[in-house]
Amino acid sequence: MQTSPDRHEYPAHWEADVVLRDGGTARIRPITPDDADRLVSFYEKVSDESKYYRFFAPYPRLSAKDVHRFTHHDYVDRVGLAATIGGEFIATVRYDRVGADGRPASGPSDEAEVAFLVQDAHQGRGVASALLEHIAAVARERGIRRFSAEVLPANTKMIKVFTDAGYTQKRSFEDGVVRLELDLEPTDRSLAVQRAREQRAEARSVRRLLAPGSVAVVGVGRAPGGVGRSILDNIRNGGFTGRLHAVNRAFDEDCEEIDGVPAHRSVRDIGEPVDLAVVAVPADRVPEVVTECGEHGVRGLVVISAGYAESGPEGRERQRALVRHARAYGMRLLGPNTFGVINTSPDVRLNASLAPEMPRPGRIGLFAQSGAIGIALLSRLHRRGGGVTGVTGVSTFVSAGNRADVSGNDVIQFWYDDPDTDVALMYLESIGNPRKFVRLARRTAAVKPLVVVQGSGTTPQGHAVRGTRLPRATVAALLRQVGVICVDTITELVDTGLLLARQPLPPGPRVAILGNSESLGVLTYDRCLAEGLRPQPPQDLTTEASPEDFRRALCRALADETTDAVVVTAIPAVGEGAAGDAALAEALRSAAETVPHKPVLVVHVEFGGLAGALSAAASTGPQQTRPGRPGAAPRTEGAPPSGADAEPAGKPRSGPPPRTGTGPEEITEPGNGQPSGTAPEGPRGAGARLITAYPAAERAVRALAEAVRYAQWRREAADPGKVPEYEDIDEKGAAALIDGLLARGQGLTLGMEETCELLGRYGIHVHRALPAPSPEAAVEAARTLGYPVALKATAPHLRHRADLGGVRLDLADEEQLRRTYAELTDLFGEPEQLRPVVQAMAPRGVDTLVRAVIDPAAGAVLSFGLAGAASQLLDDMAHRLIPVTEREAVSMIRSIRTAPLLFGWRGSEPVDTPALQELLLRVSRLVDDHPEVVAVTLEPVVVAPRGLSVLGATVRLAPPPARDDLGPRTLPVY
Repeated sequence: MQTSPDRHEYPAHWEADVVLRDGGTARIRPITPDDADRLVSFYEKVSDESKYYRFFAPYPRLSAKDVHRFTHHDYVDRVGLAATIGGEFIATVRYDRVGADGRPASGPSDEAEVAFLVQDAHQGRGVASALLEHIAAVARERGIRRFSAEVLPANTKMIKVFTDAGYTQKRSFEDGVVRLELDLEPTDRSLAVQRAREQRAEARSVRRLLAPGSVAVVGVGRAPGGVGRSILDNIRNGGFTGRLHAVNRAFDEDCEEIDGVPAHRSVRDIGEPVDLAVVAVPADRVPEVVTECGEHGVRGLVVISAGYAESGPEGRERQRALVRHARAYGMRLLGPNTFGVINTSPDVRLNASLAPEMPRPGRIGLFAQSGAIGIALLSRLHRRGGGVTGVTGVSTFVSAGNRADVSGNDVIQFWYDDPDTDVALMYLESIGNPRKFVRLARRTAAVKPLVVVQGSGTTPQGHAVRGTRLPRATVAALLRQVGVICVDTITELVDTGLLLARQPLPPGPRVAILGNSESLGVLTYDRCLAEGLRPQPPQDLTTEASPEDFRRALCRALADETTDAVVVTAIPAVGEGAAGDAALAEALRSAAETVPHKPVLVVHVEFGGLAGALSAAASTGPQQTRPGRPGAAPRTEGAPPSGADAEPAGKPRSGPPPRTGTGPEEITEPGNGQPSGTAPEGPRGAGARLITAYPAAERAVRALAEAVRYAQWRREAADPGKVPEYEDIDEKGAAALIDGLLARGQGLTLGMEETCELLGRYGIHVHRALPAPSPEAAVEAARTLGYPVALKATAPHLRHRADLGGVRLDLADEEQLRRTYAELTDLFGEPEQLRPVVQAMAPRGVDTLVRAVIDPAAGAVLSFGLAGAASQLLDDMAHRLIPVTEREAVSMIRSIRTAPLLFGWRGSEPVDTPALQELLLRVSRLVDDHPEVVAVTLEPVVVAPRGLSVLGATVRLAPPPARDDLGPRTLPVY
C-alpha cells in the first residue's frame, strides 16, 4: 500500500561500506528510482536458475511495472537495499510489511516478507549475510520485529543464509515450499555469528595486503632513486615470491622492463590479474591510478603518497574522497602517507615498504601508526651481533600512515589466528573505535600477548577519529582490564615483546635472583619489589664463580617449587675473554632447558664480547629438530652463510650496525646473528631455548613484571566471574522513573529526592541531607535526624573539601550546631553562597569515591578510589569497563595504591570491603541496565568495619549515546 515515493526522505544513514567474506568490500545503500537502469543491467547478469529460485518460476526479464515496483519505496513499509561494487548492483534485498492475512500492510503490523537476489558471480562471498544484517537493522528501526521468507527446498544457499544468522527462528514445510520465520531481536548467538564473520572478513582483507600473489608498483622512476623506484627495488631485493610489475605513464612505449621487472605505462596494460598496487605518485594523480586499479580488478592498495589529511583541511577532503573511491571498487586501502607493509613468510617475502632491507624473519607482528616509530621498531628488532640478536624477528609489519581505511583493529583481526605471529607489538597514537578495539584486544590477548605503547594522546592531523573524554591513564587501565600489556616507551615495547616471544609465561610472581655481582643482585631485588614481584634474597655466587657454578645454581633455582622465574645477574670475569663468555652462555642455556616452563632472564654488564657470546650460546648445545618434523635438519639460523653467499673476511655486513649494550640480547643459536633472508623461527617453544639478556636490571624486571601480570590475567580470563543478580533490584520501576524524568527534557541532573529514589530502586541507600538555609532551619533538621549531626557546605568550591573547613562533624547538641553555623558563615560567606545542609552522623570509616560515566567513544566506565585531595592529586583511581563482574570488583578495590588503608594498615581495623564490592556491582548494574544514566557520583562513601554509608550522590540522565558496536557490520566513515 505505497502512497507517495517520497513519503519519507532518502535515509542516508542506511548507507554503509562492508567487508565481504573474501576480504573485498561492497557498498550497501537504499535503492532509489534513479537505479532503474542499474537494476535491469543487474538482472540480466543473473542466471536463469537464480531467477527461478527468486520468483518460483521462469522469469527471464523484468517488466516496466516490476522495475518501478522494485525501485520505488516509501522507506517504511517497503524498503529495498542494494550491494554495489564500482557503482553497479551485485545483490539486492527488499522487505514488504504484511498483515496477519499476508497482504501488504502498514504499522502497527510488525511482520514483513523478505527476499534476496545475488548475482551468480558474487555468490559465496557473504553478500546475502551482510544484506540480512542491514535489512534487519532497518526493519527494527521501522518497527518490524519479524521476517518471513518462502524458499524453494533446492535453494540451499539461501536457506543457509537464514538458518546460520543466529536469530530465533521457526521453520515449516508446506505446498513444496520452505517457510522461515525470523525474530529480528538480536541474540547472543546472532551477535556471535556476526562478530565471527567480521573477524574472518577483516582478517582476509588484511591478508590481501600482506600476502598478494602479484604486485604492481605505480610511480616507478626511470632512473634509480625516488620513492617508487626504491620500493620496487626493496620488493625485488627482498625475494618476493610472486609476480612484480613496474608502472609509470612516463615510460617509453618500447620500454619493456626496469631492472628485470616488467614495465607498463598503465595498470590496465598488465596482462594478468594484480592483487596489490603500491601507489607512489603525487596526490593529484592518485584518483586516476585508483580508477585504473579498480577497473583492472586490483584487490588492495598501499598508498605511499602524502598530501592528505596531514596537510590540512583540503588534504582531509582529498583523503575522504580517496577512501570512497577505493571502496567503490571493492578495494581496501592502507595509508595514505604510509611507510608500507612487510611480510617475512618464506611463502611471500614481501617488503613493500621504504625499509631498505627485509627484516629478519620471526614471530613478532608490528603495527605502527607513525612511520618514524615504525622505522625505530624495525631497526631495533633487526639489529644483531651485540644488539637485538638471535632468532626473534618479525612476522609482519604494517605502517598505517593516516589510517584512512585499514586500522589497528583490522590488523588485530588478522593476527588473532595468524599462525606465524606469536606476539603482537603496537604503537598507537589514537584509537579510532575504542569499543571495538577493547573487544578485539580481549579476544586476542586470550591466545597471544598484545603489547601496546600509546602516543601522547593527541590525535595526529591525519587521523580523523572520534575523541574520548577519558584521561590517558584511564584508557590504559581499561586496556589492562582486557589483557593488553600497556608500556610507556618503545624500549619497553621491545624489551617486553622479546621476552614474551621466546620465554614461557611465568607461573607466578616469585623470583629467584642469582649471579656473581652482589650489587647487581641487590639492584634487581629492589626493582622486583618496586614492580610488585616477590623476590627471594639474591644468591651471590661471588666473582670467582665458574660457568659450572652458574649452571648448578640455575638448575637448583629452577627446580625449586617456590620459584616461578629466575633473573641471572652476570659480570664477565676479567681476563677470560670470549672463551669464558661462551662457556657461561652455554652453561645458562643448558640449565634453562632442564625446566622449560619457567622463564630465565639475564642482566649483564657488557665487557667486550659478552653480547656476542650470548648470541652464540647454543653453538655447543645438542642439535634439535622442530616438533612435528621428524628427521628435519638441525636449525642453523644463526650460522653465517657459506659458499657463494658468504661474506668476505673483513667485509662489514650491510644493514644497521651492531649495538653496544643499549638493548636486550638473546641467548640463541650458533653464530653472531643471521643475515636477512634465512628461514624464520618455528612456533613458540620450538627449537633451542632462548634467553633474553638486558643491560640494566630495571629493564629486565619491568619486562618480567609485565609478563607476570599478563600470565595472571590469562589465568583469570578463563573464569572472569559473573555479574551478580540481586533480588531487591527493581529494574522495571527504575526504567519507568527514568522515562518520566527524561520527559521533562533532553538531559538533567536529578534533585536529591529523585536521586535517592532512583538509587533506592537498585538497593543503594543515601543518607538524607536536609537543607539548612538558616540557623533555625539547621536546628530543626537536626531534631528531625537526631544528634549527633554533621554540618556541610555544598557550594561547588567547598563540596567534599573537608580540608578547607567546609565540613564539621559530631555536633552533639543545638549549642554546638548554632556556634558552628556562625563560624562557617563568618569564614565563607552568607548561607546563600554556602548552601549548607545537615546530615546524621555515619559510623566512622574510610572515605571513598564511586563514580560511573558513559564515554561516547569507550562506553560505560566504573571508577573507584579513596575520597580526598591526595587521591585526586596522585590520580589513584581504579577503572573498569561496565558491566563489572564480582572478580573485577574485588580487583578494583585492591588495585589502588592506597588500598592498604582498607585492609588494616598500621593496626587499624579493616573495613567492610564485601559491602564496598556489592556497592560497586550495584552501580555497575544500574548504568548497564539503563544507558540513560550517563553519570553517577557517590561521594563520600564511608566504609566502616561493618557496613557503609553513602553520604552524597548525584545522578545525571540523558538520552544514551548512539552505539556503533551493536548494529550490522560496517566500515568506519570519517
